[in-house]
Formats: sequence, structure tokens, C-alpha cells
Amino acid sequence: MNPQKDTPPFLWLIFGRIWALWVIVIFVVTMLIILIPFLLFSYYRPEPIKTRRWAALARIWMGVFLPLAGCPLRVRGREKFAPGQTYIVTCNHNALIDVPVSYPGIPGGNKTLAKIEMARVPIFGLFYRTGSVLVDRKSETSRRDSVNKMRDALEMGLHMCLYPEGTRNKTAEPLKAFHDGTFRLALMTGHPIIPALIFNTRKIMPPNQTFYVRPCRLHMHFLDPVVPQPGETIESLKQRVFDLMWNYYLGGPNAAR
Repeated sequence: MNPQKDTPPFLWLIFGRIWALWVIVIFVVTMLIILIPFLLFSYYRPEPIKTRRWAALARIWMGVFLPLAGCPLRVRGREKFAPGQTYIVTCNHNALIDVPVSYPGIPGGNKTLAKIEMARVPIFGLFYRTGSVLVDRKSETSRRDSVNKMRDALEMGLHMCLYPEGTRNKTAEPLKAFHDGTFRLALMTGHPIIPALIFNTRKIMPPNQTFYVRPCRLHMHFLDPVVPQPGETIESLKQRVFDLMWNYYLGGPNAAR
């Protein structure tokens, strides 16, 4: 993943900006359509019903939006999720589109840890709040509270989807170094981790381009669960998951075809 290779040719730059406008239009239109069943069947319900219904609606929404955006999603490995078991899902993070892909891609109700600023966006913020544990990264109190909220979500039977790289990976490497929080949560709660890899979002939204979207098929692969072992440290668990995701990512394009 060389950043220089992420720069598309001139004609693709023109097409990508036109396509980005199309994607924004269909996103807004489909969002307004899904708002009605969201308000009727999800938003005013108690947890965890609220989140589970929203996850089901989000799958319908993305099942329409992503193909219209020229980015149909193919998911592999949903059978890794054992019935009745709650997981912490760790995803790689290359582009803004990762969250709309990963949230409906995960089977069952789930939440993601997300920055609070996006919750203030009109209409979209309602969806964002429902599917997220919100955190103000500038506030130590908010960061501590988010841990308790993630534990509560897991106890309700909702999966937690976390991006251990923290921010988008704009480097030339398959993954950035992982932060500790995800693995501290796993050791604290005893919940197994399911590593997940999303392919091709970097092609769709190159890190060095603004207002650019390129159609490309998306793939999301779930790997075998990683169960925290007695006496395991944050560092050893983090390294185990990192190695699994790194090695799979390098072989992923062949497996994704």
C-alpha cells in the first residue's frame, strides 16, 4: 500500500469527483427513506431492542446503498459467530466508509465506539447515536465512562466493534500499531475477540484524495475467534490479534476474489 500508488490517474480523478456527488445524493435519499421505519420501530424502543432493530434496518439500508454506490459488499465468515455468544470485533480502518460497511456486516445487534462530534449531524446523528458508544476524546471522564458503556453493551448481548488502530491508516503498511483499549476490555470482560478485515475501502476512498469515490467491490472477512487466556497480558493478546490480521491481510486479496 504505497501512498503514491493511491493517487488515481487524471481521468479517474474527474470520474471520482462526479461519482462522489452521486454517492452523496443516494446516501441522503436512502437515509431519509430509512428514517421513517427507524423512528417507528427502533429509536423509541429500550435497549437492546433499539440497537438490534437498528442493525437490522442498517443492513437493509446498506444492502441498497452500497450496490447503488458501485460498492457491493461480500461478507465471509459470519459462521464464526456462535449463537448466544457476544464478541468484541476488531476491524482495520482505511477509510470513512469502513463504519457503514462493518456495522451491518456484523451479524446481530452491535455498537461501535465513536467520537461524539458526528452525533451532532442532523438526522444522521440519530442513527449514529443509536449504533454507537459515544466518546469525547478530549475528556478523561468521557473516556472512562465509555468503558462502562461498552461493558454494559456486551452484558446486554450486543457485540462491540472497535478499530484498534484508533484512526484511519494512511501509512504504507497493512495495519498501524494497535492501541491497548480494545484488549483491556477483552481481558476485563472475558469476551472473545473476532478479528475482521475489510478490503478495498482504500481503493474507493484513497487517503490522499478529498471528495473522491471510486466504485469497487468490498469484502469483509471474519477470522477465527481469539479467546483471552488466563494470566494473559494486554500486550500478548494485542500481538496475537495483530499478527492474525496482518498475515491475513497480506493474503486477503487472493482470498477475496
